Amino acid sequence: MKNSQKIKWESVKRVLVVRLRSIGDTVLVTPSLIALRRFLPEARIDILLEDWVAPVLEGFDAVDNILTFSPKSKKSRVETALKLRRNKYDVVFNLHGGTTSTFFVRSTGAKHRFGFSHYRYKSLYNHLLSSSKDFWDTDKIHSAEQHLALFGFAGVPVEDKPKSRLVVTEKALRSLEERFRAKAQSRKVGTASGSARAVGTACGSGRVEDENFVLLHPVAAFDTKQWATENFARVAEFLHEKGFSVIAITTKKEREVLEDLKQNSRAPILTFDDLSLPEITALASKAKLFVGNDSGIAHIAAAVQTPSVVIFGSSNIVHWRPWTDAPNEIVYEKLPCQPCPGHFCAEFGEPKCILSVKTESVIEAIVKVWLINV
Repeated sequence: MKNSQKIKWESVKRVLVVRLRSIGDTVLVTPSLIALRRFLPEARIDILLEDWVAPVLEGFDAVDNILTFSPKSKKSRVETALKLRRNKYDVVFNLHGGTTSTFFVRSTGAKHRFGFSHYRYKSLYNHLLSSSKDFWDTDKIHSAEQHLALFGFAGVPVEDKPKSRLVVTEKALRSLEERFRAKAQSRKVGTASGSARAVGTACGSGRVEDENFVLLHPVAAFDTKQWATENFARVAEFLHEKGFSVIAITTKKEREVLEDLKQNSRAPILTFDDLSLPEITALASKAKLFVGNDSGIAHIAAAVQTPSVVIFGSSNIVHWRPWTDAPNEIVYEKLPCQPCPGHFCAEFGEPKCILSVKTESVIEAIVKVWLINV
C-alpha cells in the first residue's frame, strides 16, 4: 500500500472523480460522492462520465459539474483532457483504472492522484490502495464498498457506507406524464388490437401518479444474466391477477423482447423502448415494485428506494446486489461455477444458472417483498 503524500484537506478546492463505463457503475459511485460532499461541503466536486450514461446523474446534488466525453471520438478525448488540465484539480480519484481513465487522470496535472495498485500504468498515480479487501478487511466486497474504500483510504469518512441515491427531476416527471397521456389517448382511439390491449389498464388515467404499477425490466447485458421472456410473462399475469398494472421497459434495440413479452402474456402490459435515463429514474420512483434482471436499471430502482426483486444468473451477487435500504430480494440458483465473467457459459454450453431460476421462486420473492413493505 502506497500513500506517499499527506493531504491538507483544508486547502483542497477542486476534486475530480473519474468513473467510466456503465449505468450500474455510475449509480454505485453515488455513495462515494455523497461521502465526499459531506466531507468537503465547500469544495468544487466534478465527475467525468461517458456521454451516453451521464444523464443518469441529472440533478444529482453531490456534484457541481458532470463532465462528459465521447468514448468513440479521439477528438473528444483530447478536448476533454485539455479541459481537465485547465480546471486545475487538487485531487483526482480514478474508479475505473483502464488506459483511457488513466490518461485523463494524468492529464489533470493534479498534485494528488488516487487509484488501486492493480491499475495499469500505476506509476502515474502517487496514492495507491492495495485493494478494497485490505481496507475493509473482508473478502466480500460490494461494488459500492470498493469505490468507498478508495475515498476512505484518502481520509474521507466512509464508515457508515451511504446507500446509492439518484434525483428524480421535475423535467423528467413532466416528460413522463406527457408520455402517459399519449399512451392513454392512443388507447381511447385505438381498436381492440394487440397494441391497444397491451396498454390495457396500465395507463387508464394518463397520469403516472395515479397508477398502481410494477416495473419489469426483462433484458440484460448477457444471455447468462437474462431470464426467459416467457417467465416474465407469467410474472406479469400474476401481478395483473393481484390488481397491479404492469409496465415493461427496454431500449429500442431490445424492442423484440417487449413484443415477445406482450404476445406471451395474457395480462395487459404497457411498454416503453425510448425512455431517457432521467425518465427511467422517474418511472422507477413511482413503481410499487421493480422486478428484473441484474442490470443498471435494477440499480436505478434501488437508488430511488423502490422495493425490488432482482434475478441473478452469472453475476457476483455479493458484488452487484441492490445497494439500498429499500426492501429487496435476490433470486438465483446456486451453482459451483457461479459467479463467472458471464460472456458465455464455459461449463454447460448454455447458461444453466439463469435457466434454472424458477418462476415460482420469483413470485415467492415478490410476495415476500410485499410483506416486508406493508
